[in-house]
Amino acid sequence: MTTTAPTSTSPLARHIWQRARGLLLAAALLAAAGVALAALRSAEHTAPLDPRSASPDGSKALARLLTHRGVHTTVLTDAAALRRESGPDTTLLVPFPDSLTERQRTAVRKAAENSGRTVLLAPDARTTSALTPGVRTFAARPVQPTRPDCDLPAARRAGGADLGGRRYSSTARPAESCYPRNGRATLLRLHSPSHGDTVLLGTTDPLRNEHLDHHGNASLALQLLGPHPQLLWYLPSDSGAAPSDDQERSFFDLLPGGWSWAAVQLAVAALLATLWRARRLGPLVTEQLPVAVPAAETTEGRSRLYRKAEDRGHAADTLRTACRGRLALLAGVPRPQAHDREVLVPALAARVVHRASPAPDEPAYDEARIRSLLFGSAPANDTALIHLADELDRLEELFAPSGSQQHRRRTDKDITP
Repeated sequence: MTTTAPTSTSPLARHIWQRARGLLLAAALLAAAGVALAALRSAEHTAPLDPRSASPDGSKALARLLTHRGVHTTVLTDAAALRRESGPDTTLLVPFPDSLTERQRTAVRKAAENSGRTVLLAPDARTTSALTPGVRTFAARPVQPTRPDCDLPAARRAGGADLGGRRYSSTARPAESCYPRNGRATLLRLHSPSHGDTVLLGTTDPLRNEHLDHHGNASLALQLLGPHPQLLWYLPSDSGAAPSDDQERSFFDLLPGGWSWAAVQLAVAALLATLWRARRLGPLVTEQLPVAVPAAETTEGRSRLYRKAEDRGHAADTLRTACRGRLALLAGVPRPQAHDREVLVPALAARVVHRASPAPDEPAYDEARIRSLLFGSAPANDTALIHLADELDRLEELFAPSGSQQHRRRTDKDITP
């Protein structure tokens, strides 16, 4: 009879690779695209009022116009560098004075004392009190085209511009008030006898890319920021100071901007792909083997494997283990102690049945021989293994009940030709 080899239902490594390679390739391409996109975007600047940003809220167009007029723009993020770079031939621009810390405010105040001009964009009352004492701040008004209505040369040349926002007045210092709204100036120029002047602008719109070409915004911005050959554009970092060249930076400082968001996107994509694949495979099911293999064939197959591997010790242990289990049942030894030589062997030796007239060739099964048969060493060759199997059979016949022995003899006699 020809039997079909059993088919395994467990997935092999080759099958798993064939199923997952498409998904792994897609994940690798997605990761590479994310890293490339983050690297490309790391060089872009999209922050508002950043002279390197070409976005509508940026100020790259104004920086380009200033460059054409011979004004060099330097972006500073470190308060120490701000104090070091400032001088009589520099213009200091602070786009976000309200967000400065106390230490940064002190640095701006000291730099303003050395600069030829300082421009503050839309400072609130707390900021003006700290940086420009004697200036009052009033509620903001909507930004709209406004006439200068003052004698400031820069404002007269620029004409109407998009002004509004916060409004200011000075009571303690000489000042020029321009572009008034409801009687309060949206552009205030403060004079100082000891250092350069200070300009307060109520809104940031004239400096943004999207509004630069409206009305006189470009002219006004160029004249306010271009009286000196050097423009210091102060954009402090979130931590208050950018790391200098001699400071040690961590690994995350060297990664391009946006890497954390890209990592979150990849994690979400991996989670969704996992859920998709899990739904596709479905729940685990129990399947029967396609072929039922008889126990005798399984035993014969295992014995052939032992023979092929010349593993006589393992084969002998299998025979002895089965024999000890059956003998323990016959000797009344509990099953948990069936393989304990100190319990099983004395129990069997005490129940040895001595025949009155033993056959000349029948061995004496004393305690030492029983121990050697059930717990001895591995056979040296196949002949010794077969002899051990025969000895274990005779030992079981010796301890078997008499009825079973007679039944076995009758059975052997009946099948003997």
